[in-house]
Amino acid sequence: MKIDKAKFLRKYGPWALVTGASDGIGAAAADQIAELGLNVLLVGRHQERLEKRAKACAVHGVDTRAIAADLGTPDGLRNIIAAIENVEVGLYFGSAGFGSAGAFCDLPIDEELAMIDVNCRALTALAYPLAQQMRTRGRGGLILMSSIVAFQGVPHSANYAATKAYVQTLAEGLALELEPDGVDVLASAPGPVETGFARRADMAMSGAAVPATIARKTLAALGRHRTVRPGTQSKLLGYGLATLPRALRSRILGQVMRGMTKHRDG
Repeated sequence: MKIDKAKFLRKYGPWALVTGASDGIGAAAADQIAELGLNVLLVGRHQERLEKRAKACAVHGVDTRAIAADLGTPDGLRNIIAAIENVEVGLYFGSAGFGSAGAFCDLPIDEELAMIDVNCRALTALAYPLAQQMRTRGRGGLILMSSIVAFQGVPHSANYAATKAYVQTLAEGLALELEPDGVDVLASAPGPVETGFARRADMAMSGAAVPATIARKTLAALGRHRTVRPGTQSKLLGYGLATLPRALRSRILGQVMRGMTKHRDG
């Protein structure tokens, strides 16, 4: 689906805030947003990677700013909120997040709580002032990264799935709430993607989608849908499981997750 650049810029410009922009979906989204003509404010934990990405975005003739911050910390979050206070952000692409895989009782609790801070707390803390500004201007867009695991509980990834269920539900509610104010809200629920997520969670993935594809399909869906399932696996799993009872979906996806971590057994 082709994006009308002029229309996209009018509705969602002049600046876009992209979190998780150091790599993966966030990096791909930053590139594509810059190509559409929006200035880009890139947020991530790695300054060197962000600056490299900012230079790549600037090739499209837009302004860029790179801000290294850990969104899981109060200071990191405050720094970003302060940085966007006087910037006219018309598009928020909330891609920052991480996951874990394995039995909940065997995972480090500090990491699990940090995941809630990044995936839920930080995403909401940034969406709040941006949504207020967009509502006042009568235009803008919020893209919140959900997941195929957001629609049911998932054994061996219980906490991660719960954080994405929060994101999915938040996006669905905000989409209807902000629609009369001219603000588009989209939940993007991909399946496995070739990003640093799998390395951090120590998961073995096969048939994972390319970040650029997920970013492109997500951006194209903004203003047209409230939830998008970008990528072949997301569509196959999502629509294939949709008619099954929730408990059965949980069991099936639990087996999928167990398969991705089976290599740890020896």
